[in-house]
Amino acid sequence: MDRLTAQFAFLDEIDRLKSIDRSNCLIDLSRHENSAEHSWHLALFALILAPDAGPDVDINRAILMLLLHDIVEIDAGDHPIHEKHDWEQVAINERLAADRIYGLLPDDIALNFRATWTEFEACATPTAQYAKMLDHIQPVFQTVAPDTPIDWHRDIANETLSTGRASWLREAWPALWQYARDMTDGTLTATQRASDLGQRLAFLLEADQLKSVLRATPIANNSRRENSGEHSWHIALYAPTLADQSAANVNINRVTQMLIIHDIVEVDAGDAPIHGDFDAAAQNAKEQLAAARLFGLLPDAQNHEIRALWDEFEAAQSPDAVFAKSIDRVQPLLQNMAAGGGSWKDYDVTMDQIDRRVGVKVAKGAPELWKFIRSRTQKWFNRVT
Repeated sequence: MDRLTAQFAFLDEIDRLKSIDRSNCLIDLSRHENSAEHSWHLALFALILAPDAGPDVDINRAILMLLLHDIVEIDAGDHPIHEKHDWEQVAINERLAADRIYGLLPDDIALNFRATWTEFEACATPTAQYAKMLDHIQPVFQTVAPDTPIDWHRDIANETLSTGRASWLREAWPALWQYARDMTDGTLTATQRASDLGQRLAFLLEADQLKSVLRATPIANNSRRENSGEHSWHIALYAPTLADQSAANVNINRVTQMLIIHDIVEVDAGDAPIHGDFDAAAQNAKEQLAAARLFGLLPDAQNHEIRALWDEFEAAQSPDAVFAKSIDRVQPLLQNMAAGGGSWKDYDVTMDQIDRRVGVKVAKGAPELWKFIRSRTQKWFNRVT
């Protein structure tokens, strides 16, 4: 198997994480969360709470840990903390899953991703501890954020903070633990909400709505449309997986960060399908307003920093943004092929349209990648025409 075929075998396989449901619900309580969108949300937590991380924490490695940490659930499943499990057997099943799934990759990427996951699981380094703390407490915030939380969910959140797996944050990260404690008890003060931590958490909880923004493209098994939260997780992992397709002056860590935040404006502006009929100027205006509101929830300095990163992605002029835009255009092609045509059928798309609307942008940042993907895409259209 050649290198790119192996890379895409992994990227195609991990699409299945979008069908692994967790016990947590979305903040609007409309449905259970899946493990892919949960992983995106945690990576966003790691990025946004970076100013509160210790000096020994490698934020980019923590982000990668959280993008990767639940992939083993494709084989091993999710294990809600309020249920009884044979944790020794769970650990065995997860190691076997890691062997199989990361084993799809070329050896160098497989070793890196597997080592990153293993470090997260061991929780022995400052970076892994930072990532674990977020993994343990983020579900508490999500559980108690609804206007009227589900009673027994709130009970689990209380137990998690008091004696459960998030209780260690009382000493390890007291400010975050106390905020979660007071939010669970309904005793948050105006001072807490106005603090830098309070503003960051307001943004992070608002971003949960991205999980309810539907895209035109289906998930690979064609059972439903993909949402922008799980898309952001998937495409963020495209960056380190396909890093060897980027130009030498591209910073993959910055590309990954761009892709984590690139669709957040859709919380307000909605998705605009690339093959759909929409007013581009009107959509851009909506996205600019959305960026101002959403990133404006953050403390001023971080608002400017994250907004600048989003603006750079949108402008698509820097080497990092050009590559980010390139791979953002690749993922829907693979999804549609796996789903038997997906949105291509809905919008009566032709290969010529793909060349003009997608291929030009992919080739600009990753020319060899476009040659590989175009060949597969052309074969698909040849089969159906």
